[in-house]
Amino acid sequence: MSENQPIPTPPTSQVIESSPRHQAKPADPCAMVIFGAGGDLTKRLVMPALYNLSHTNVLPKNFALIGVDLAEGTAESWRNHLYDTLKSFVGNVDAEFDVDQIDETAWKRLAEKMSYVQGDLTKPDLYEKLRSALGDAEKTHGTQGNTIFYLAVADRFFGTVVEQLGQAKLSDQDENDSGKRQFWRRVVIEKPFGHSLDSARELNARILRTLHEDQIFRIDHFLGKDTVQSIMAFRFANGLFEPIWNRDRIDHVQITVAETVGVEQRGKFYEATGALRDMVPNHVFTLVSMVAMEPPTGFDAAAIRTKKAEVFAAMPAVNPAQAVRGQYGAGTVLGKQVKAYRNEPNVATDSNIETYVAMELEIDNWRWSGVPFYFRTGKHMSHRNTEIAIRFKQAPYAAFRDTPVDTLRPNWLVLRISPDEGISLQFEVKRRGQVVDLAAVKMDFHYDDWFPKEPNVGYETLIYDVMIGDQTLFMRADMVEQAWRIVQPVLDDWAAKKADFPDYDSGSDGPKAADKLLARDGQRAWRPVCPPSERKP
Repeated sequence: MSENQPIPTPPTSQVIESSPRHQAKPADPCAMVIFGAGGDLTKRLVMPALYNLSHTNVLPKNFALIGVDLAEGTAESWRNHLYDTLKSFVGNVDAEFDVDQIDETAWKRLAEKMSYVQGDLTKPDLYEKLRSALGDAEKTHGTQGNTIFYLAVADRFFGTVVEQLGQAKLSDQDENDSGKRQFWRRVVIEKPFGHSLDSARELNARILRTLHEDQIFRIDHFLGKDTVQSIMAFRFANGLFEPIWNRDRIDHVQITVAETVGVEQRGKFYEATGALRDMVPNHVFTLVSMVAMEPPTGFDAAAIRTKKAEVFAAMPAVNPAQAVRGQYGAGTVLGKQVKAYRNEPNVATDSNIETYVAMELEIDNWRWSGVPFYFRTGKHMSHRNTEIAIRFKQAPYAAFRDTPVDTLRPNWLVLRISPDEGISLQFEVKRRGQVVDLAAVKMDFHYDDWFPKEPNVGYETLIYDVMIGDQTLFMRADMVEQAWRIVQPVLDDWAAKKADFPDYDSGSDGPKAADKLLARDGQRAWRPVCPPSERKP
């Protein structure tokens, strides 16, 4: 089958299962407090995820949801606002949350557990009101004192909220004389976790004066994607890949996180952040660690996070010469005319902020020494595509020396994260006929062909893991600091130099300088950004 020939869709009943599918059990009783209850993150991601957990019956039966915000409001007005938001997503294929219709029973189960506290999160009196609300929730809903504090607020408030929780004794976990915990308190902190190595260290030190590491859940919704989590299952549940997963067989690795959206209304945020800070120390490094980590001794949080941390520790800081930045100009994206970044709302007309990053990473250990990891991420690119492409070293030509074959194409193993979730393997075969003529073909697995699609915004698994205390998918303090250490020289270099922006058209595959990043290392080149189904023969 050629690379461009449609692949037959197998029925779901053909999935081979060695045991019945395991279903998640409802989590333990708890209350969840959302700081920033009226914000965009809450309505667009956190609330749809909680609704989905209610719909699938894994939300605790003894559960309470307390919204905290500076804006005046009531539990009823908050419920109505979030319900209207959910309804606006129904049938919207462009929304991150997409269902055919609202499950009114699931919504009612969640809505009747909601309450609202108004106040300034920098003032101690708010936390006294919150203490009262938590007491009411424990009496009314049987939460048993277990509490999740979700910080869906601007990162400048992270340290303040944690310190206020500590001063109000709301972060304390009760233990009896034998050391057995009577109830737990956990804090969820959104990215960005720092803006540099120094700021990450400062924030870690600040919150660790109040919390223990096992109470901190540094959340990144990217890790909630099933296809990201499946990387480890693919690697370690299939014995045939381990012998070739090393520097002897792999030439290089390419990671692409391409977006067709621009900064839209997030100009103010992006001017203070940029593509590197927004995407690399979290999303991109997550993918790198999952590809490069050694097999863990078990699939518990401690074992997996230790192996990921070892990858970061083995990565030298990036030389600025191994990094490329870009900023989009005007152009056409998916048939629509779009403007340049410098013409977006709340963006400086001479902005030096990058909307595209490409880098070469090294991992200085026994398995990966000499294997470059290239990544690129950018906005307003030609197609939306997130994938990990592993190129294997080419076979010797000797066997085909006296045939019409001029070259052998490389073998690619591609892990597609989104939007076309799946895995493909490209290899060479002989065409039918009397002449030895080779063709590149592909075995292609699509998740949608084999498994039913379920509404998911990426937060369901992560919130559920917080409820059950599983930190596997969350960054430890040392991992966060190592990630910033690796990119800090690039941040410093870019801050000191003015870039010649814009340097790539919207709707393209990025700046030409990124092509040179691979070309200087031999005959390597980026794979096309567009997904395989849209590539020309």
